[in-house]
Parts: sequence; C-alpha cells; structure tokens
Amino acid sequence: MTLSNTERRIIESSIRDVKDFPKPGIVFKDITTLLNDAEAYGVLMNHLYQRYKGYNLNYIAGIDARGFIFGAALAQMLGIGFVPIRKKGKLPYTTISEKYSLEYGIDEVEIHIDAFSKTQNARVLLIDDLIATGGTANAAARLIKQAGASCVEACFVVALNFLDGQKNLKEITDVYSLIEVN
Repeated sequence: MTLSNTERRIIESSIRDVKDFPKPGIVFKDITTLLNDAEAYGVLMNHLYQRYKGYNLNYIAGIDARGFIFGAALAQMLGIGFVPIRKKGKLPYTTISEKYSLEYGIDEVEIHIDAFSKTQNARVLLIDDLIATGGTANAAARLIKQAGASCVEACFVVALNFLDGQKNLKEITDVYSLIEVN
C-alpha cells in the first residue's frame, strides 16, 4: 500500500524545512510540525496502520527518539508490543549493542537482550522519522537480528535519497519510505 497523492501532499506540506541546521549547508526536515498538525499526523498514522495491519507483526522497534513517537502509536493501533532502540547507556536492564560510523566518529545503539523473548521467531517492523546515511538504521536492524527476531521491514517518514542510507539498508531488510527527497 502506498500513499495517495492527496495523502502525500498533506504529509509533505506539514514537514518544515530548516536551513543550516544543525550546521551550514544542511536542510533539516523538521517533523515537529507534522506532529503538531492533527490532520497530517492522523493521515500518516492511518496510512501506516493500513499498510502494516496484514504483516502479522509481533513488535515494532522504534529508533531513539523520534521513532518512538510513530512506533509506540502504531504498536498500540496494531495491538502489539513496542521495543525502544536507544543510544548507549539509556536502557536500564541488560543490553546488547551495535556500533556504527558517523561522519566524525562512532556511535552505538542498544536494545534489551530479552526484547523479543516472549515470542519465538518474532516479526518486527523497524521505524524512524528519517533515513539519511543509514548508520543508525543499519545498526538497529542488526540488533533486532542479534536479539533473535526478524526485521521484516524498516519504515521511514522521510528518506533522503541523495544519500545511500536506503540503498545500504536494503541489503539487510525491505525498506519503505513515505516521502522521498532526491
């Protein structure tokens, strides 16, 4: 299921571009304006529900922190569990972690070691607001597998296609993006 042209316009028009943030030359895609727009957020969440209701998912894993906003709401709509994937040191129980490269260094994300232990062969949707270079998303997809589950798809509200994030992630799992920026 893909967005209709009307749905796409509603969602796209609710996302604000912020020039030179977080540094000069970057055009930041600000989803806070989408969250602030009841119609746009409703269109987005209804679309995600319609798309994923037949996927037989057991969990949604959201990437820290904006993935929590979409992931937790969608998990509730689907009647399934939500699992947070957080930056290192933020989860209170035993974790497994995955490192990934940044432009100037390395970062790390974690998941609880027992995140999917209640469900054998758990089917998981990974979700976040945006995919750029894909480092965090790739690490998150690998974590899902390390935790004993299957990442059936990764979903993003916005994909920056001029970077290779989606292309690289497609080597690990299927990818769905609602809005693509070339």
